[in-house]
Amino acid sequence: MKSSSWFLGIDLGTGSCKTAAVGEDGKVLGFGVGEYSGAEAQDRWQEQDPRELLKAAIASVGQAVARAGASPESCGGMSIGGALHSVMAVDGHGEPLTGVITWADGRAVEPARAVAGTPAGDNLYRETGCPAHGMYPLYKIIWLRENRPEVFQHARRYVSAKEYVGFRLTGTWQVDYALAAGSGFLNTDTLKWSDPAIDLAGIRKDQLSPLAAPVALLGKLQPAIAARMGVPANTPVVMGSSDAVNSSIGAGAVAPTQATLMVGTSGALRVVSPRPVLDPKARSWCYAIDERHWLVGGAINNGGVALSWLRDCLNQAHGGPPLTFEDVLALASRASAGSRGLVCLPFFAGERSPNWNLNARAAFFGMSLEHELRHVARALLEGIGFRFKNLVEVLREIGLDVKQIVASGGFIKSELWLQVMADVLGRDLNVPAWGETSALAAAFWAALAAGCAGSMEDIRSWVRHGHACRPVPENTAVYERVYPLYTKLYQAAAGSFDDIVRLQNDLAAAKDERGKRNGTR
Repeated sequence: MKSSSWFLGIDLGTGSCKTAAVGEDGKVLGFGVGEYSGAEAQDRWQEQDPRELLKAAIASVGQAVARAGASPESCGGMSIGGALHSVMAVDGHGEPLTGVITWADGRAVEPARAVAGTPAGDNLYRETGCPAHGMYPLYKIIWLRENRPEVFQHARRYVSAKEYVGFRLTGTWQVDYALAAGSGFLNTDTLKWSDPAIDLAGIRKDQLSPLAAPVALLGKLQPAIAARMGVPANTPVVMGSSDAVNSSIGAGAVAPTQATLMVGTSGALRVVSPRPVLDPKARSWCYAIDERHWLVGGAINNGGVALSWLRDCLNQAHGGPPLTFEDVLALASRASAGSRGLVCLPFFAGERSPNWNLNARAAFFGMSLEHELRHVARALLEGIGFRFKNLVEVLREIGLDVKQIVASGGFIKSELWLQVMADVLGRDLNVPAWGETSALAAAFWAALAAGCAGSMEDIRSWVRHGHACRPVPENTAVYERVYPLYTKLYQAAAGSFDDIVRLQNDLAAAKDERGKRNGTR
């Protein structure tokens, strides 16, 4: 380790890439953001251009290095944190055959449904910790096999966005345990690739990257990339972990009685456990981190992406300057708890835990002439909160007694959103002083690999605490009344989700056919 070393953590998220430059004591020295471009609005959450992700990663590192004010020669290493559940096919030269298919892409509904509830599906859950759901790369690869045979036949590897960026940085293919676990292909007990999952997908084991622990060395930074980033060539690139794991570590929540509640593009409630924990009803997932830690919890598809939908809708009818997230949240703040009896099922991008239904669709129930846009905005936030309330109940049922909840992700920038979440859960939400927890912990892995700390638990002391958001009792009382209705509405609507998706697909196909006919006239 170099004297007075500092480290870089790259958070390759779904919405943007963020990088933190961190000193040996965990203090943030600089921060950078790289935005993704080149995607149409309706596609940006589902399939992304991997070259844009690489460009954003390099740009975010360059910003963080420039703002850190530290000697580039003292950079002790970096790691990349990647979003779970992405997959892309590459050829023998590492060139993309597809875009990066993200967690939000719904094409693999049917392959997952064919497995769900079967003995094979139950066995896969027990082996991999992954319920049968179309978000997992396992089922997306099956979809490619059945619908894109030309891609399937030519694919040399199936990799995540993180693996692709790591390969471009170092020339090496490897994947950490957590990213591998989030693919649906990892045996969560043995930390080896699962033969039943590989057989189901119809691929070879060598089409998946070699497995590595988060503190292992991926490789050395290639000179051309290093020059663009502003750090020395051959800087160590450490494996690191997934953004989900990093969110918990960067929030200081590494004890089994602590949970991290994260809301970014999507959302999750996660606990770091010293042992694998599965749910007999397969409502939760269990992903390996390393040989002694597992991440247990549930995730929702609809966090910031739902707020983005509302903002974009409002902007279509707004003649002035484009509305921001802050504008939409300000609108929601003008409504009181309960949104005057308007209830939102916020399934704009389908749903993950605990019901695992990618065909779930959003709905607003109870709307009358008395309701205004402010009620719609607040009901959306409350609906997201109810999903987390459901996840807290699931964790309690499977034996994870959460005593402290730490908030992370973009939503902590909004006092209103924090308050709504605290009120819905009826629990304190502790907020770290540094909100970009995933980028922070990515840098921690590089520091850990360099010997700055002895274990993941030791790093907890590096996390600086901020404030706690406490529930307002009268608001919690309102939500305790609304939540049973919310649950009842979901159960009533669930039987119609497949029907509405079938209708939507038929109408979209008819529109495409009309477009083709008009284009040939």
